[in-house]
Amino acid sequence: MELYSLSIDPEKILENQDEFDFISFLMFDISGALRQVTIAKSFISPKLFKEGIGFDASNFGFAKVDKSDMVAIPDLETAFIEVKDGYRILHVLCDVRLSDGSVFDQYPRTITMKTMESLRSSGLADDAKFLLELEFHVFDEVNYASTYSKSFYEVSSSEGIGEPYDSEPRFLVQKGYHRVSPHDKFFTLRSDIVTALENLDIPVKYHHHEVATAQMEIEMDFMSLQAAADKVCIAKWIAVNIAQANGLYITFMPKPVFNMAGNGMHVHQYLEKNGKTCFAGNELHGLTAEALSYTAGILDHSLTGALLAFSNPSTNSFKRLVPGFEAPVCATLAKGSREASIRIPGYLAKGEERIEFRTGDATANIHYFLSAMVLAGIDGMQKKRDPVKEGYTDPHSEKHYPLDLNAVLDGLEKDNEFLLSVFPKTLIELWVKLKRSEASYVYRAPTPQEYELYFNC
Repeated sequence: MELYSLSIDPEKILENQDEFDFISFLMFDISGALRQVTIAKSFISPKLFKEGIGFDASNFGFAKVDKSDMVAIPDLETAFIEVKDGYRILHVLCDVRLSDGSVFDQYPRTITMKTMESLRSSGLADDAKFLLELEFHVFDEVNYASTYSKSFYEVSSSEGIGEPYDSEPRFLVQKGYHRVSPHDKFFTLRSDIVTALENLDIPVKYHHHEVATAQMEIEMDFMSLQAAADKVCIAKWIAVNIAQANGLYITFMPKPVFNMAGNGMHVHQYLEKNGKTCFAGNELHGLTAEALSYTAGILDHSLTGALLAFSNPSTNSFKRLVPGFEAPVCATLAKGSREASIRIPGYLAKGEERIEFRTGDATANIHYFLSAMVLAGIDGMQKKRDPVKEGYTDPHSEKHYPLDLNAVLDGLEKDNEFLLSVFPKTLIELWVKLKRSEASYVYRAPTPQEYELYFNC
């Protein structure tokens, strides 16, 4: 997979068509997954860039079939080139409008843009910065099925998962953190992924082996809200494609392997005003009063389940959020603790303080997740919430999250006022309906564990 940033001015793409063979319009569906339509060079024109191309949004989860005509408008500032099987493909992310030309208010990129408008109009800050950690597992083989008569999954990894590798030398389970070769078998894979990301000007700090067997991490660097959401999606797409080109499989699902550490998507963040951080100060843990209120807002709306409905929107999310695996199950704030929902990294220099939300995972629609989190923080700042008074700093806190997909959806239905300046009510209702359908599909199905426990009852 060869990728590189555009070497020409986006405004002059029409004048430089010799650099590519096709244009791929990339869009996001309601779950946050990338979709595309590929346009022949002969059809490219100024009209295409201005007016976009129509598509059926019902297949993206946003609309009913009888009201599904929408238009993808390319954002040429996001363009990059992929060389695939000898073809040069110019990829570009799109915004979405309704057929009457109005902005589609449920579209993921629309939500992040409106969130930034809401943040600026509040007067509290003018930018939100995010650093995301991408955790994932790498498998050599993956097989699964779910039918009326059969349900199973089977994975294997050359690091020591599955029957083909039972006799291989390996490190102890849950002892993989920062391992080196020969135990770390995927250094080259991670390096290939990071090189591809850097070719697209996606900033990366580092990569390393994570705690579990076959578990990896790539840590990106700080970006503003829109860029962070867009580029996390691109990064996941790149990682999966590079893995498959090497005969491997990557999954970002929160808990792919029983009794091993799961995959989170930790989010480090701070707000800026006039180019300076709003979070570094002289209050608790070196934060400002504003940062503490922002943190309390996030924990408030996580505790109700509302934020978790976007940060952890899958049944599998709650198989990761269990005690004993550094996955937070309570609404807590602490410095240096990897069991806290919100951690202030202990290694930061004075003036560099930020917060890390450790609860979320990559089943999230990242545009919705980051936006909902910022709006929760704004709500906390406007209400001057105090995490100490609310008991969020108690290391023995009993403020347990609702740890079930239906329960967090119940919370979102009751607690959504803080979202409504950005999230249309129709989107919240659609999201709840979609996720309840997923929950019903999973919870109604018998599992191998239930056969183990109850077949001979």
